[in-house]
Amino acid sequence: MDAHIKAQVRQLQKLLNDHNYYYHVLDDPKISDAEYDRLMQELIHLETAYPDLVTPDSPTRRIGGAPLPAFEHAEHTVPMLSLDNAFSHQDILDFHARIQKNTGETKIWYTAEPKLDGVAIELRYENGVLVQAVTRGDGFVGEVVTDNVRTIRSVPLGLRSDTRACPHLLEVRGEVFISRTGFDTLNRKRKSAGDPVFANPRNAAAGSLRQLDSAITASRPLDLFVYGRGQVAGLSFDSQSELLDALTDLGFPVNPLVKKKISIEQTLEFYKELIEIRPDLPYEIDGMVIKVDPIPMQQTLGEKIKSPRWAIAYKFAAVEKITRITDILVQVGRTGTLTPVAVLEPVQVGGVTVSRATLHNMDEIVKKDIRIKDTALVTRAGDVIPKVVKILTAERTGEEQIFHMPSHCPVCHSLVQRLEGEAAVKCINAACPAQRKERIRHFASKKGFDIEGLGKKLVEQLVDEGLLTSFADLFTLKKEQLIPLDRMAEKSAHNLITAIDKARQIPLHRFVFALGIDHTGEHAARVLARNFLTLEDLMAASREDLEGIHGLGAITADAIAGFFANSENRALISQLENNGVSIVNALAGPAEKKDHVFAGKTLVLTGTLTTMTRSEAKKRLLSLGAKVTGSVSKNTDYLVAGKEAGSKLARARDLEVPVLDEDRFLTLLGS
Repeated sequence: MDAHIKAQVRQLQKLLNDHNYYYHVLDDPKISDAEYDRLMQELIHLETAYPDLVTPDSPTRRIGGAPLPAFEHAEHTVPMLSLDNAFSHQDILDFHARIQKNTGETKIWYTAEPKLDGVAIELRYENGVLVQAVTRGDGFVGEVVTDNVRTIRSVPLGLRSDTRACPHLLEVRGEVFISRTGFDTLNRKRKSAGDPVFANPRNAAAGSLRQLDSAITASRPLDLFVYGRGQVAGLSFDSQSELLDALTDLGFPVNPLVKKKISIEQTLEFYKELIEIRPDLPYEIDGMVIKVDPIPMQQTLGEKIKSPRWAIAYKFAAVEKITRITDILVQVGRTGTLTPVAVLEPVQVGGVTVSRATLHNMDEIVKKDIRIKDTALVTRAGDVIPKVVKILTAERTGEEQIFHMPSHCPVCHSLVQRLEGEAAVKCINAACPAQRKERIRHFASKKGFDIEGLGKKLVEQLVDEGLLTSFADLFTLKKEQLIPLDRMAEKSAHNLITAIDKARQIPLHRFVFALGIDHTGEHAARVLARNFLTLEDLMAASREDLEGIHGLGAITADAIAGFFANSENRALISQLENNGVSIVNALAGPAEKKDHVFAGKTLVLTGTLTTMTRSEAKKRLLSLGAKVTGSVSKNTDYLVAGKEAGSKLARARDLEVPVLDEDRFLTLLGS
């Protein structure tokens, strides 16, 4: 191959990557769009003629590749947790006070940044090259969208190493979004083509990122700002602000409005500033994110089950609109709870058409004096869930009707009950078709068995026709039973049976979620899977064992222990296993690790470890089949005590629990 051609290709690749950096990171373009396009076409021509010269970080990789049949899934090395929300200055001051109390420091420095209304993404770079992009998903597992992300011009395909060495491994987290101008242009094009328009920029970004054909993604005006990291090797920083500086040096776009190393008073002033400039920003924001700046302090504060203790989202006041309540309906959930729902005259709230809003329970209706035909102020709580804020009583005409919760279930007509100390009214008929339908829908949902094609209407048909009396019956369905149903032909019946067969093997955490145990959502299910090797181990756990697990409270422990103590529930699980359901547990580590000294043991970690973080130590232990709990009890097998161990060490000594210092712990860990 001609050395001159190779040098020309490498020069064009570097030149185009540099111009991407000038444009998207430094906001200082050096050439016109037309000149950029000319250089790109020249590179495409050369790489087409000499395909061996195409590199993973070539700008031509942004054009898009062949369509995918489906998205693969990948687990995040470090979970992408959600953030707790604050809605007032007092909430932020309370957050600040908790940080002071838990660190013993009076002067705390923060980094604050606009909270973009986009789609969270994680980009993984190995030896300076983008190798994988994964959506946030449920925070633990996301969809692999690497080909789509490569088409976003602000995403560096290779890291810059002009001012600092390239890290061996870098997982960067950020927000993919569409600007206001890009959104308007996109919708105009779709309207002209006769395609449905997007409701808001966030929906447009999410839909664009999840295209199986990356060429379609390439045609959408997606952009990126980065704000954090996952796993890192070969890059050092001591604070959030240093991390952002490092990411900028490596070629990533960081929001220019970020405020670094500011006091709590300056943080609150920045919030006011963001409210003022919000209408004029080129992109949508729905609040501000506040993070403790020093990384060691973040590590000391740690995380809760769903969110870090060192960061919080200060949300803007929700948009409120006026509409009428035309009716109040009652829905029956999978646990039998009767939930009143307001039927609204459709109204646009924050770019979304709202036609229904949950009223939660009768106490809420009485407290707000909500009546049928009332004029109401509605919002979307957290910019998501429609909610009736208050009733405009001055608008009443006398036609309004007081709502009464029914005395009988609207579905099975059994008497309903309100249990002492609870706000909810419940249908206690376990055979109620509404409950059965909702339990089956929950069981087959994406976070459960993920049975594609089993929608609400089909579940209702299957229950009404007597083909399903419980979710265990799903795995005995035959194609011949499905074909006669409405809107069900031979092909769709075949596809459903195929989807059911595909779902027969399921991870333990999704199986637990699918069972629909009270107070046990997806996060609690993951906690259980990380602490028990098998379903049998979990079913044998006592209430005390469960309550001792970090992240599970007394109410959840009661619900789980009670569920597995019920003979009917155990029989249902046996029926599922007899019908071919296989449960695996990747979260607690492979079964062959059962011979490790820590396998099956319960450990508590306290103090500061010098060779790894407590989070990393916990992950190592779980992979060996150990249980890691948050409090010391008589059931604790070992306490691992790092530097500055406190009350847990004293408690362990009182209970004569064996204590391991870091050296001894590392020795046993490697045994």
